Amino acid sequence: MKTNLLDRITIEPGKCGGRPCIRGLRIRVSDILGLLGSGASHQEILADYPFLEESDILAALEYAAIQTDHAILVAA
Repeated sequence: MKTNLLDRITIEPGKCGGRPCIRGLRIRVSDILGLLGSGASHQEILADYPFLEESDILAALEYAAIQTDHAILVAA
């Protein structure tokens, strides 16, 4: 059975300003995306943050993809 990657994303009002985090840890989805955007490889991120798992990085990417997939309404 394949687990749902989005289950790894948590949002808690008192943690990281209520921003989406990985598994209740104090590392935000945006932190992982920023590292990837700066050119860090999955292996580099996992070496620097040993508490993370490959699935956490994939979950951050899936979350970002979903967040950007919305219609844009333009006034006619």
